[in-house]
Amino acid sequence: MRMLNAMSTPLPYKISALVFVRNEEGKHLLIQRNNAPNQGCWSPIGGKLNKSIGESPYECARRETEEEVQLQVSDSDLKCFGYISEKSYEGTGHWLMFLFDCKKVISELPKTIDEGHFRFFERSAVDTLYIPETDRRLLWPYYDRYREGFIGLRADCDPSGELHIIEELQILP
Repeated sequence: MRMLNAMSTPLPYKISALVFVRNEEGKHLLIQRNNAPNQGCWSPIGGKLNKSIGESPYECARRETEEEVQLQVSDSDLKCFGYISEKSYEGTGHWLMFLFDCKKVISELPKTIDEGHFRFFERSAVDTLYIPETDRRLLWPYYDRYREGFIGLRADCDPSGELHIIEELQILP
């Protein structure tokens, strides 16, 4: 059995929520990020959990959706469809990301914020955008397949090695 390079790498560990929001036409709302990680890349909205107050992934997803795009959502507007544990992402940290599909649509393009600007994209166009390689290989394909089900993924993202993905849990729609 292959040992994952990043298992023994002591790096900061961050927990986040990503929220897939769409408009009435079904186009995905993405932000072109001004800050690391993924600076310059297009990504779903989201952010880090506020661990100091015990914020849950659902609370984080609701807060980030309201802060970034001024869309108020309840837990019932969100469907957690998975998690991705990324070891040694960009060699700078380990991430545990909870993935949410937002059932509530957004009616207009949000205003630019400090973190970046927004645009709507057809799902087919997302693959042609400047997005992180892990989003291209992990996030979007699993969104397509499991957004109605549930997926748990573990990925070794050590920049010195090949991306190694393990499906820990899957529930098909």
